[in-house]
Amino acid sequence: MRALAEFIMRGRVQATLVVAGCAALPLLGWLSAAAGCLVLLRRGLQGAFGVLSLGLLVALIWWLQLGDPAQLMLLLGALSLALVLRASESWARTLLASVALGLVFSVLIDAAFRPQIEAFAQEIVKVLPQVLGELYQRLEVDERARLEALIAPSLVGLIAVTMQIASVLCLVIGRYWQALLYNPGGFGREFRRIRIPVGPAMLLLALMVIGPNFGSLMTFMVLFGSVPLVFAGLALIHGLVAQKRLAAFWLVGMYITLLVFTQLIYPLLVVLAIVDGLIDFRGRLAPKDADNANGEG
Repeated sequence: MRALAEFIMRGRVQATLVVAGCAALPLLGWLSAAAGCLVLLRRGLQGAFGVLSLGLLVALIWWLQLGDPAQLMLLLGALSLALVLRASESWARTLLASVALGLVFSVLIDAAFRPQIEAFAQEIVKVLPQVLGELYQRLEVDERARLEALIAPSLVGLIAVTMQIASVLCLVIGRYWQALLYNPGGFGREFRRIRIPVGPAMLLLALMVIGPNFGSLMTFMVLFGSVPLVFAGLALIHGLVAQKRLAAFWLVGMYITLLVFTQLIYPLLVVLAIVDGLIDFRGRLAPKDADNANGEG
């Protein structure tokens, strides 16, 4: 990873090769976005404009030629969050900004992939009787109609929140590379301090609870609002493990459990982040220095 980061930051030609080259290749859009975040975080918008413009141009051509805007959306999403992080120096604000990004993604995905999503939703409707079995047979006609009507919006929301999480992860990689090159260990200290303050945490909770009552678009808030809280929950676990000097085994176990039992651990992380916003588990145990991952001081 360090060798790749050093290659990207060696010069404009190398950075352009990675950002634009990976944007032109399938399955490597995440690498293009992460490299773009590294260049933007280190050089600023003015210094990175040429490199990023070529990467965005390649992603746009990919969309126009193949009809797939995913590369462009991921690159724009990650770079937007990188701009917020560079300007605010706050992961909490950046994660909160990702909620708005998720909403934008949902609108774009619905507009770009509506025929495909509706076709896939119809295929799901056909297999619902076999999947749900007797439960489906017990549903009233209007209940079945409501269930079937929710499938397409749910698919849009799942794709959009996946793009939202991917954008945040690309920014995480870019920030990690920046710290690796210019401030070793800075990213770890920065990540472990992430905490959503009580006000925004309560607002996210309210949107997640009340949002579904205001239409399908606001229903997505349950998904989009959970993303900042999940990352804050992960940061809390990392911070407690570091403060208690526990073995890395606990972190490995947590991520394996998250992958295997996502439906259980994901909501638990959300709850932990909300409670941490109220209590601040790390509190006075947090480091008092104001170190960050910039390495530009």
